Amino acid sequence: MAGSAGNPRPHGRTIRCAGGYRAFLPAPLPPPIEWGGALAAALSRADLAVGRLAGEGRRFANPHMFIRSFIRREAVLSSRIEGTRTTLEELLAAEAGAKGAADSADLREVANYVAALEYGLGRLNTLPLSLRLIRELHERLMRGVRGDAATPGEFRRSQNWIGPPGCTLDDASYVPPPPDELMSCLDALEQFLHDDSLPVLVHAALAHAQFEAIHPFLDGNGRVGRLLITLLLAERGILPSPLLYLSAYFEETREAYYAHLLAVTEAGAWEDWLVYFLRGVRMQADDALARIGRLDTLLDSWRDDLADALSPRLEEVLGLFVESPFWTVGEIGRTLGIAYTTARRAVDRLEEAGIVSQAGSSRRNRIYGARAVLAALDATAPSPFQPS
Repeated sequence: MAGSAGNPRPHGRTIRCAGGYRAFLPAPLPPPIEWGGALAAALSRADLAVGRLAGEGRRFANPHMFIRSFIRREAVLSSRIEGTRTTLEELLAAEAGAKGAADSADLREVANYVAALEYGLGRLNTLPLSLRLIRELHERLMRGVRGDAATPGEFRRSQNWIGPPGCTLDDASYVPPPPDELMSCLDALEQFLHDDSLPVLVHAALAHAQFEAIHPFLDGNGRVGRLLITLLLAERGILPSPLLYLSAYFEETREAYYAHLLAVTEAGAWEDWLVYFLRGVRMQADDALARIGRLDTLLDSWRDDLADALSPRLEEVLGLFVESPFWTVGEIGRTLGIAYTTARRAVDRLEEAGIVSQAGSSRRNRIYGARAVLAALDATAPSPFQPS
């Protein structure tokens, strides 16, 4: 088995650079992979879970009802891996116009992740996943936030490294390719992005690990690498809508995540990485199904509570609160193209039914929230360390 404890082989080679330090050059993808029982079983379970999620996604006439909030949850969790503290509630409330206590710099970083992800999903309609698209994602991710001095949208021209805060090149835990080798590594990665000879989930796992090994930007590599997973799955069309995200799994298993990536470069431990990654796919697909189920059940219970009062217009407003739990009356009116007074009557009816309530104490541009939706979205999933 490649990279096994008995015969470890690094995924590439270490070179001495002009400054005297040593950096790692990852070998081109794909690596040699031995399809042992554990890996085959992990892929089978992941495929089944993704298939179930795809079936559920096709059941809904308006899957966008779930996509918006799922994208924002991914943005919060992917950014949290990099140290932000913005919560899903803070992000959703801020999008509705709330002035909260969340750190504004953190909030901007998470909002940029949302913008980059939505941009990338739309851009796939006109541009294949490529180095150009990766640069465009990075530019939107880093625009106007901490790290925006690190050349947003441009591959690095200086050496970076990974290690504890304050460490130097000499004591870094990992040093990626030097600038003069960077583009050859990236060109090989781009070629692999267009390779469709492997199972889609395996392809995404390999591409993500390789991107992190190359570390092509001065900042934002982790977030762009996680965006890459979502865009690869979207481009290959394994789901009818982008409902599968792995940052919750990576964030919950952060130490294992970094350890597996390092083991790939140091010992070529690809099979272990793939089993870990595919387990995350299975768990997050099951988790997405559970969250969709909770939201669907909640919507059905609201319809029952409203009974004969449920008009087509009120149904539309209910759908907006499932799509995102915080709204102003004015924004509801603009989104649905209805008069303010019509939107006001609908919100009043939902408030009377206990479905929504005012969030905060503002007297102008009041924000109304469906707390039950937020609870369904933000519920803690079971530990990913449960037995498979």
